[in-house]
Amino acid sequence: MKLVPGTTFPRIHDLYVGRVLLGTVLMTWAVLVGLDFVIGGLMPEIGDIGEGDYTFSSALVYVIYTVPRRAYFLFPTAAVIGTLMGLGHLATTSELTALRALGLSRRRLGLAVAMALAVLTALMVLNGETLAPWGQRRADALKASAKSPDLIVAQYSGLWAREGNTFLNAGSGEEHSDGQETWLQLRDVHLYEFSEEGRLESIARAATAEHRSGGWLLRDVHRTWFEARAVTQTESLEERWESRLDPTALAASVVRPSGLTSSALRSSIEYRKRNGLDASEYEEPYWGRWFYAFNVLALCLAAVPFAFGTLRSGGLGRRVFVGIVFALGFWLLQTQFVRMAGVFRFDFRLAYLLPPVLMLGISAVLFQRRSG
Repeated sequence: MKLVPGTTFPRIHDLYVGRVLLGTVLMTWAVLVGLDFVIGGLMPEIGDIGEGDYTFSSALVYVIYTVPRRAYFLFPTAAVIGTLMGLGHLATTSELTALRALGLSRRRLGLAVAMALAVLTALMVLNGETLAPWGQRRADALKASAKSPDLIVAQYSGLWAREGNTFLNAGSGEEHSDGQETWLQLRDVHLYEFSEEGRLESIARAATAEHRSGGWLLRDVHRTWFEARAVTQTESLEERWESRLDPTALAASVVRPSGLTSSALRSSIEYRKRNGLDASEYEEPYWGRWFYAFNVLALCLAAVPFAFGTLRSGGLGRRVFVGIVFALGFWLLQTQFVRMAGVFRFDFRLAYLLPPVLMLGISAVLFQRRSG
């Protein structure tokens, strides 16, 4: 059936192209995640087996919890390799030629690719904000509880934080969990409060500072007040500390920003900007989350022109090679742009936008040449 120009392309063809692409993407994704599960996950954990109650089964469960995070970071590479493999399969079996003869335009092919990957990309965006950080937190809790009986999720030492005119220093601290609630407890806490003119007003020392849903609670507090002509001291068993400083900001100072959710990253950025601190370390992954879906779709669409030339005469090995080179080249290009944004202090949004737009531009030129 020859399509009449201007008519809508039959949905069955879109579904067929999408089914082929989803099959190759999922297969590639499963292989990459499986390799990373064993090589990047399970093997490094073997060295920790035997510490406390940390056994091989504990290590296995720990790595299983990290699978959503691994899947999130490996999906862009799997998507572009799987797309090239799927389109290459359609090209080598002449199915792509038959679809073109029926009236499948280059634009429609790109739309079919985008529709096929949009579902998986949306799921990965959701995974990156929910299941991946949750799984990583559960994995850390399991590993820590196996090594220590008091259910310490993460340990901190030598913490410094600033909230307005108050500086906090904690000798050590832990994140605790009872399976339902997680809370932060700091030990050997010092609070230094300054006036607007920079004069030291008070120093408070607390045995512990605990943050739960109700806010901060200081215990065993010894406070020294510095007045104009006198110094006074007060003591209290418990004291509420009214502060906008939340445990997310403290955790962000020791947890890698890439492991935080977008909301946690945004809180850390606002906290640092509010106190005149450099927030670029958290702006980079934060905007990376926002451009994640666009990068995946742009990278895969930019690979579509290869289906009309390079992949048609090549075997599976060539498709995999082209896919890896394509993904690696894009990653290197974007990494350099992001690093330049950090060094020269220009907007990270521009750094994340330029590489995919550049690759789409090159793809458009290749489309025109191959159709000429």
